[in-house]
Amino acid sequence: MIKLGHTMTTAHSSGGGDISRSLRLMWEGRESPNRGPRPGLTLDGIVTAAIELADREGLSALSMRKVAAELGVGTMTLYRYVPAKEELLDLMLDRVNGPAPGHDAERFTGLPWRQCLSEIAHGSYATYLRHPWLLQVNQSRPLLGPNALLGFEVSLTALRSLPLTGREKVAVITTIDAFVTGLARTHVLAQQLAEQTGVSDEEFWNAQAPLMETALHSGAYPEVFALPDNTFDMTGEEMFAFGLDRVLDGLEVYFARPEAAADPVSGTGCG
Repeated sequence: MIKLGHTMTTAHSSGGGDISRSLRLMWEGRESPNRGPRPGLTLDGIVTAAIELADREGLSALSMRKVAAELGVGTMTLYRYVPAKEELLDLMLDRVNGPAPGHDAERFTGLPWRQCLSEIAHGSYATYLRHPWLLQVNQSRPLLGPNALLGFEVSLTALRSLPLTGREKVAVITTIDAFVTGLARTHVLAQQLAEQTGVSDEEFWNAQAPLMETALHSGAYPEVFALPDNTFDMTGEEMFAFGLDRVLDGLEVYFARPEAAADPVSGTGCG
């Protein structure tokens, strides 16, 4: 999964620390320290512990002190591996923004583009639900670490045989990512609100029932109250599948336009 131009108002951002240091850690790993490291402690292990902490307690809980406590070491020990929390966040982002498990370029080679994009979108959606703190990070300017770049590579593989320019490919990927992110945010926020308030969805809507009776009898909202009783029974997953199919329907129409069909590079598979 790679972020291309998605913006949100957040307190955290990709590349918020020393960009050169973050990229060096992503691509080259940790440099040998002047003092000996604690046996068994690795950069990968630190990133894993940080992700698990953020998954469990949210991004606001992320600190070098808490990650060190997770690993059973002193805070200063972490600084031998990662210079600061901002660079640690960059490493976390690169880890989770890679392709979903099993979604490598070989997996999608030769498959229909629609199946490829659908699987990639479902994989990205699952990533957001596993790591809801991702929605708190502004990734408008992503750092291109090896995993994030591989996610981009896999997405491009899904479009390789289609008659698209580079700009069109990026636009397709960005469009799907925007849809996935929007639905994931809706789902995650609904979950978080129920947990934070202690009020279930059923209790929330039942509290409004008396006023809805008044609104019904006013006659001002005929379309609203003509909706069937099961209108809002669709699950988050069902809503996601419905919306994704409509996005792919629109792309299919775009790919089938006459000027695309006349292009000798056109095809139906991912690779």
